[in-house]
Amino acid sequence: MTDTIAFNRLADLLRDRGEPTRYQGGRLRTRGLCHDGDAPDTVAISRIDNGVALFCHKCQGNTDFLAAIGWTEADLFDEPLERPRDRPADDTWIPCQRHGHTRIAQYVYRDANGGVVHGVTRCDHKDFAQWRPDPAAKSGRRWSLNDERGNRLVPLLPYRLPELLAAKEADRVVWIAEGEKDVHALVDHGLAATCNAGGSGKWTAEHAQYLEGADVTIVADRDEKGREHALAVVESLRGLAHSVYVVQAKTGKDAADHFAAGHADHEFNQVWAPVPHPGDPAAA
Repeated sequence: MTDTIAFNRLADLLRDRGEPTRYQGGRLRTRGLCHDGDAPDTVAISRIDNGVALFCHKCQGNTDFLAAIGWTEADLFDEPLERPRDRPADDTWIPCQRHGHTRIAQYVYRDANGGVVHGVTRCDHKDFAQWRPDPAAKSGRRWSLNDERGNRLVPLLPYRLPELLAAKEADRVVWIAEGEKDVHALVDHGLAATCNAGGSGKWTAEHAQYLEGADVTIVADRDEKGREHALAVVESLRGLAHSVYVVQAKTGKDAADHFAAGHADHEFNQVWAPVPHPGDPAAA
């Protein structure tokens, strides 16, 4: 039997995430990401006529595994992929609307294959609400990334992950900002940029793993939280990234302020070269 499109897509996703897989009994097996990977080969992945079937023998189902990889039931089928219940991309609703707030931005976090994992909305009062796709919900979304016990249901991914991976492949510098607004300010000036959801203090080793071998420039916000955040990002990248530089805006607090003041990308103030690029004078 020829591999179906959905089967290939799932196998590629697991490979790109570094998840161990092996064939056994005519099925592809992997560990149970739905329960922190504590049971190897517990998930069986089978090819079927119109897609792929998967079953976790510990969870006795596939719902939690799908949530762990950011998939829905629709992703298990071959093209066309449809999520008819998803809120449209231009939807303006946000939970704090009941307080008179207005949504002004939406940031969608995607996996390496471009699939929607979760999203962040921002309102005019600088409130942020995070959501995950859920076809069982009337709106197609749940406004929480955790279950009722506080367990996270989606993986931690850097923002604009597909673009980040493409930049690495092209040997481009990846810029890390503190928030999505600053990421877009950098992207609008032709740079490859990313961040973590939730702002300062939320960057983890899970985010850092995608930057292995990359040349990285961190834009630290000019305040105490910005300094602490940049330090945490630097420590997560030591021994992982090819080079790491820390810069600050020439004017204002952050990348958005820097560009709003009319400065170019080469005019950021370099404040630290914790992992200099080989051959850079800073390494001497």
